[in-house]
Amino acid sequence: MEWYQIENEAQIPSPAMLVYPERIRENIRRMIDLAGGAHRLRPHVKTHKLPPVVQMQLQAGINRFKCATLSEAKMLAEQGAADVLVAFPLYGPAWGQLSELARRFPQTTFSALIDHPAHGMEAARAARNFPQPLGVFMDLDVGMERTGTKPGAEALEACRQLVQAESLQLRGLHVYDGHLRQSDRQEREAACRRAFAPVLAMIQTLEGEGIEIGELVCGGSLTFPIHAQYPERTLSPGTTLLWDEGYGSNFPDLDFLHAAVAFTRVVSKPGHDKICLDLGHKALASEMPPPRAAFFGIAAYEAQVHSEEHLVLACAEAGRFSQGDCLYAIPRHICPTMALHDWAWAVEGQVAAEQWKISARGRAI
Repeated sequence: MEWYQIENEAQIPSPAMLVYPERIRENIRRMIDLAGGAHRLRPHVKTHKLPPVVQMQLQAGINRFKCATLSEAKMLAEQGAADVLVAFPLYGPAWGQLSELARRFPQTTFSALIDHPAHGMEAARAARNFPQPLGVFMDLDVGMERTGTKPGAEALEACRQLVQAESLQLRGLHVYDGHLRQSDRQEREAACRRAFAPVLAMIQTLEGEGIEIGELVCGGSLTFPIHAQYPERTLSPGTTLLWDEGYGSNFPDLDFLHAAVAFTRVVSKPGHDKICLDLGHKALASEMPPPRAAFFGIAAYEAQVHSEEHLVLACAEAGRFSQGDCLYAIPRHICPTMALHDWAWAVEGQVAAEQWKISARGRAI
């Protein structure tokens, strides 16, 4: 049998996600090796949202994490994470929910991102209700153009305000460069250095004013090995834990194992060269253009229909499959795919024997 196949197919409902603990542990080992030590890492949990994966990382010596939602923050605290950064701008009732987490889990240090100066002032007002000063990281936009303030005068002023706010503690800078997607490692590395140059200038200015920067949270799955060359930077990969087809086929320099597989069945055959699978939008992330998965045993295909419950493939191999046959696929984008499922099946010894609840699927708490 191939590594991804399970012996108890007949017992597993489809569609489903299969995860492979031994391969996840190996990915964690490779992350640590590339980082230069577990202490260098602050991995993102948005990819898996799974308590057992957090436990694997804790056992490997990783105790700082990054997340995107308060549900993920709660999951991390419940698992005993020492340090949790909510890497998403909080507004409205989210501040109260974070305050409640800080009270419920005093053993966990929670921090939040600051998007721009006015957001920092809002955080300072909200943090007056926290049991202790709220740790904050200034979010710097180095080209992603999604959240944060570009390094420069406005970001400098925001940092000065954060230092002066009694209810806040400036813990560091957050620098995510997810827009750097050059397949060639040297080109990506050069682009990373260019993107980070204004951050270095900003750090020099702040240090000249006597402001301690604290932690530099840098990069994602594609750039963390580049940032690892600089010992003062903390690294925050996420997709590396499960890996997917999008990264696996486009970034050959990143040697991680596929550790999550979509399990699906042929539910119909609408033509001699077509098969219909139960892997619709509700089971496979559909924000990317097709192809949205790489199927084991299918060399090439055309996705003719992808709707809520169905995925119709036109392929030369269609004649080999009958209704009820099981197929396996590596999703193109694993993070939103995992968020579509309530449970994942953990595969040990090629048997899917244990269900893991994807407990941080929600957003608020």
